Amino acid sequence: MEKLIEYILQFGSLNHQQIDLLKKKVTKLELYKGEYFSEAGKIPRRIGFILEGVLRVCYYNNKGEEITKYFVDENHLIVDYQHFEAKIAASDYVQAVTDCKLLVFSKKDWEDLSKTILVWDAIVNKIVQKALTEKLERRSPLVDQDATTRYLIFLEKFPKIANRVPLSYLASYLGITQSSLSRIRRNIN
Repeated sequence: MEKLIEYILQFGSLNHQQIDLLKKKVTKLELYKGEYFSEAGKIPRRIGFILEGVLRVCYYNNKGEEITKYFVDENHLIVDYQHFEAKIAASDYVQAVTDCKLLVFSKKDWEDLSKTILVWDAIVNKIVQKALTEKLERRSPLVDQDATTRYLIFLEKFPKIANRVPLSYLASYLGITQSSLSRIRRNIN
């Protein structure tokens, strides 16, 4: 719980009563490897804060191939915020890559915080802006690089994730085949 409070307080200040309310609104959730936090075609109904584990955001392209958009690890919020706020069906899946422990807010509890804590919306806006920036940073530098450079950049930027995700997911994220990724890893090591 303290990690969540520390995370939120980076974006604004809350008094003890507000922190106590926040603690009352959150529940614990364990996801096992392969389970979904949210699914395409369904309206996202919760926001999670990752205490342990790695989740990925993925979708299926028009050829039916599974594409990993990005990974999210400890001390980050996970939600398809645009669809969560608009109450419309998501186009992506959020899946546990490892066993995960999360703190979760339901849509109702998240809205209650917004109605009760005056600065909540300002804090959330700052969190969303940071998340959008991080999301762009996760993809942007990778697009124009060759496969080896993309892999090396990934290792540099996300060293805690690289050895925790299956090669197939990492290859999908990098936009290469799993055999190409294996070859690149052999050549580097």
